[in-house]
Amino acid sequence: MSAPTRRSLREQTATVDASPSAPAASASVPPRSARRGPGRVLADALLWLAAIAGAACMVLVVVALTANITLIMFRTGSMSPTIPAGSVAVVQSVAASQVQVGDVVTVDREGDLPVTHRITSIAPGASKDERVITMRGDANAADDPYPYSVQTVRVVLFSIPGIATVVVAMGNPYVLGGLTIGATALVIWAFWPRSPKKHGEADESTEADR
Repeated sequence: MSAPTRRSLREQTATVDASPSAPAASASVPPRSARRGPGRVLADALLWLAAIAGAACMVLVVVALTANITLIMFRTGSMSPTIPAGSVAVVQSVAASQVQVGDVVTVDREGDLPVTHRITSIAPGASKDERVITMRGDANAADDPYPYSVQTVRVVLFSIPGIATVVVAMGNPYVLGGLTIGATALVIWAFWPRSPKKHGEADESTEADR
């Protein structure tokens, strides 16, 4: 009996591989990618928005503490149309020596509410750091009744109209409680463990029956 040649060995190997009885080890079914429903996508989007809002709030708190920045709400329209009633302005505390005529500043008054108007004149005060300023609201026809002797003022950096109501509502304990409950429910719903769908087991049983 002659020894088998390399060609005959290759033909035998190809025949065995093409046999229907050979196990298809390499033809494994690839795992299916998990599909998320619209509710899950919405929850993820809301969580991302909450995370971004939380990070922005932390940044704003740090900036407010380090740069002496606060908020002023306008209940009247004395600064209209530049700053209408219902606006919220971002103000920064600076030395009175740094302001100029035409700046919109907030002056704190002892025993009364602060006033935010535009500077119309500046004069030296009793000390090196003090200034005597007169102010007028953009909607007013005359200056304020009396000048203000100040060492520090709060300069209006920018204002956002129409959000004073929202800011006031955020200080309401019922609103804060509702937001806290809603955020907690969203986090629990998003991270609550769910039973995996057994697509792989169904595929394997179907393949085994063939």
